[in-house]
Amino acid sequence: QVQLVESGGGLVQTGGSLRLSCAASGRTASNYHMGWFRQAPGKEREFVAAIVWSGGRIFYADSAKGRFTISRDNAKNTVYLQMNSLKPEDTAVYYCAADPQDPFNLKGTYHYWGQGTQVTVSS
Repeated sequence: QVQLVESGGGLVQTGGSLRLSCAASGRTASNYHMGWFRQAPGKEREFVAAIVWSGGRIFYADSAKGRFTISRDNAKNTVYLQMNSLKPEDTAVYYCAADPQDPFNLKGTYHYWGQGTQVTVSS
């Protein structure tokens, strides 16, 4: 069992930055592939970024490429999402996820999810 707790969300102006953190509990948390997703009001949840357990492979949604950076510190059982050049369309609840149901599809659904952290970008 893995528990995930996100933090770092908040209100920021267009062009600003935020760094989200996801602290994972559990002995084997560092062995899991991890992902970030987001859900805006009235929209479906969408993939943002993912990182394999070793940090050796990273995937981004087109909307995140060049602006967001996912990283992980396995010694701290923590995954980060650095978000720069934020836009109003980035406004959403951001969720951390662990252990994809299909280990070859890190953009799909996962076994474990956090409660989410709100990110609001004002224009």
